[in-house]
Amino acid sequence: MKGGELQIREDGRLRHFLSTEGLSRNLLTEILDTAESFAGVAEQSVKKVPLLRGKTIVNLFFEASTRTRTTFELAAKRLSADVLNINVNASATVKGETLLDTLRNLEAMHVDMFVVRHADSGTAHFIARHVQPHISVINAGDGRHAHPTQAMLDLFTIRREKGADFGRLRVAIVGDIAHSRVARSQIHALNLLNTGEVRIVAPRTLIPARVESLGVQVYHTLREGLRDVDVVIMLRLQRERMEGGLLPSEHEYYRLYGLTEEKLSVARPDVTVMHPGPINRGVEMDSQVADGPRSVILQQVSYGIAIRMAVMSMAMQQGMSPG
Repeated sequence: MKGGELQIREDGRLRHFLSTEGLSRNLLTEILDTAESFAGVAEQSVKKVPLLRGKTIVNLFFEASTRTRTTFELAAKRLSADVLNINVNASATVKGETLLDTLRNLEAMHVDMFVVRHADSGTAHFIARHVQPHISVINAGDGRHAHPTQAMLDLFTIRREKGADFGRLRVAIVGDIAHSRVARSQIHALNLLNTGEVRIVAPRTLIPARVESLGVQVYHTLREGLRDVDVVIMLRLQRERMEGGLLPSEHEYYRLYGLTEEKLSVARPDVTVMHPGPINRGVEMDSQVADGPRSVILQQVSYGIAIRMAVMSMAMQQGMSPG
């Protein structure tokens, strides 16, 4: 499901954004640079630019997600697009209409983009292969496979905090790697930008087989994994995707892998702490860390709007500065 060719137009520009895998470093950098041009829109008195005026974007969410859906909606509206939110639980797919039937009916309404979130890996790729040529598809998370805009907003946050030279950075991704679509997308993107060292830290039961092939260093103890790192990205425990027996208890997980000030002391003094959300406080991290001066968790949410504006505008071949 790499989908590199599927995502790129003949002229080399973005058509769909389905995965960070298979894309070029230049294209990822262009997304980050374009997002930089949109980052100031939120501070303007009128928080809109006219790039996608007259376009219709459909949020097609088969999985609940307040944060991701809301930031996609805000991003589309700030680009002056019309937005249609489909409540899939109340839609015709529940009544027996197939996914392709739903797509064809929406296409008949002359829409321009689908933002898709689905519990099954590969759904966004499937939709991208079947939409009309003028329609773009953005993957807002599919199963355990990918969540590319989350990875890009994480990279954007790191670049804003640490500068553009990823080659000097050590980044640790901590937590439920096995069930995380975010982790997969982050690892591919960080390595595309030649990050100095990418570490994953987790119990053996939460690490995928052959994960080293993705270009990461594996650690099973938090203190060793965090030693001298510049950035820590914590992941939530995805209980809804786990089978029984992977963890003894949340209390035991917090004791060994929960991020506290004491455990963070082995990282670099200016370490940046991140989390894609939602946070399970007292499980993945202590509130003192989540709300502390090294946390940029709320900035991540804000930057998510700029990244999603960038991806949407570029996918519709409108990747120019708002100024």
